[in-house]
Amino acid sequence: MDGLLNIHKTAGVTSHDVVDEVRRVFAQKRVGHAGTLDPMATGVLIVCLGRATRIVEYVSNAEKEYRGVLALGVTTDTLDSTGAIVGESDASGVTLEALKRAAGTFVGEIEQVPPMVSAVKYQGERLYKLAREGRTVDRAARKVNVYSIDVGGFRPGARAGADMAVSCSSGTYIRTLCADIGQALGCGGMMSGLERTRVGRFALDQAVTIDELRQARGEGCLAGFVISMADALADMPAVALDADARDRVLHGLSVAASERLEPGSTVRMMSAEGELTAIGVVVEEDGSVIVKPRKVLGG
Repeated sequence: MDGLLNIHKTAGVTSHDVVDEVRRVFAQKRVGHAGTLDPMATGVLIVCLGRATRIVEYVSNAEKEYRGVLALGVTTDTLDSTGAIVGESDASGVTLEALKRAAGTFVGEIEQVPPMVSAVKYQGERLYKLAREGRTVDRAARKVNVYSIDVGGFRPGARAGADMAVSCSSGTYIRTLCADIGQALGCGGMMSGLERTRVGRFALDQAVTIDELRQARGEGCLAGFVISMADALADMPAVALDADARDRVLHGLSVAASERLEPGSTVRMMSAEGELTAIGVVVEEDGSVIVKPRKVLGG
């Protein structure tokens, strides 16, 4: 089966655990996820089946939304509540207004250093694997975009805390954001809870649990939870292909753009039956606008 699943991940399991469960439920090997969630985190985890594993990059690069819990007055070696405490400070002087001001300085394009417990690779190894070995390596800062931070549910005190709703680009680490806000306030901070509420067009209120998938398998209605590749990328502009154009694309050949599209943009190349045949890029050559297939998917 080809397509995507919007999974509601629970706490205490890894993203790979979810993938393994989906493999068992669907009885197929070709399964992958689009964007890791830490074991402590819950919420939207997009899982791709079959040929949809080839469009992971387009799904994982989408804008994301999170609900995070910020704890002030304490720092840990993992930047979250699962790590060992490495510093403590009295946060009773922090007010809601001060917290909002500090959080506001991190809205926009900012630089973040990936945490050692992240899935970023260093010389071919995942950082979290190096962290488990007790190793710390230098990591280059990366530019990310934080579109908004809404602070609410403020709880004053020596260990002050608050809830944050964050909208951000792919690659943003909420644990790092919490630690940086705590540092800006002078008392330190960490992330004590995280829920991903949206990945692109996939929202948490539409997500399905593993238990629901198991039940659907028993009832023979698993297909009802599978989202087509075309629908998953519905926010991407589309180019319609007639039969001849579809054949060209399946052989890796470019086709004329039937609509005025911006050169450099990425588009869905759709068959007459409404299936995603390829992902293409719009280019201008010799005064003509054409679409070159970048990733042929069939269909």
